[in-house]
Amino acid sequence: MREIPRFAIALEYDGKQAPRVTARGVDEIANQILRLAQEANVPIHLDRDLALVLDQLDLGDHVPEALYVVIAEILAFAYQVSGKHKAFMDDIEAQHAQPTETAEL
Repeated sequence: MREIPRFAIALEYDGKQAPRVTARGVDEIANQILRLAQEANVPIHLDRDLALVLDQLDLGDHVPEALYVVIAEILAFAYQVSGKHKAFMDDIEAQHAQPTETAEL
């Protein structure tokens, strides 16, 4: 029986644009991506089906809109696990805070 290849995809999210693919690989390259993530304390999410979809993207490509919800859930989990959730939410709130205008009647 043939062994199923191992996939790994690395995403980067700057909080402004959609996450983008920064690394992707199969088998030994996948193992290297996972090892580097572990060494850097980057949270790892295991989802073979999602990895198969993301593996079709090229390096530098942004995640397609159809995957925003699932990627957002993973990012939220990763931020909570890494302890960055509060800082991230504070940044998002600051970005979306709009000065309000008042009009006198």
